[in-house]
Amino acid sequence: MTSPRLAVRAIILHAHRLLIVNAYPGGKSDLWCAPGGGVARGQSLPDNLKREVFEECGLDIAVGAPCLVNEFHDPDSPFHQVDIYFRAAITGGQIDPAWVDPAGIVTARRFVTEAELRALRFKPDSLPDVAWGEAAWSDAPALYDALEPIIR
Repeated sequence: MTSPRLAVRAIILHAHRLLIVNAYPGGKSDLWCAPGGGVARGQSLPDNLKREVFEECGLDIAVGAPCLVNEFHDPDSPFHQVDIYFRAAITGGQIDPAWVDPAGIVTARRFVTEAELRALRFKPDSLPDVAWGEAAWSDAPALYDALEPIIR
């Protein structure tokens, strides 16, 4: 049995717009998500998140409180991932269309309004609520999204 993969993701609002990325090389999918990725052993979750956001977007961030735990799996394989989302703020850099993710995974990044996000395919389903809803309040407890099948 394989242990679940642990990943971290950032909820970054800038001018009331959420940063999202497309993490499918070669445009294999139109699914969008928050930036972030797998946790490397021996680094804190915030340090992992800072590294991932810089690699994917070229941004330096300050990491705040956790706001969502989301888990998903592939019912036809041993794949199971747990994502821990943190609120974060940009402290340096800016989105540059020429930025290249060294891992070649993130091929597009953009800031979207809530209405723009809702017009796209995105995961997790709770992303707008975490970014703009009651869950976005600083004193709101972190949300939990129960296990769901992976979407590609």
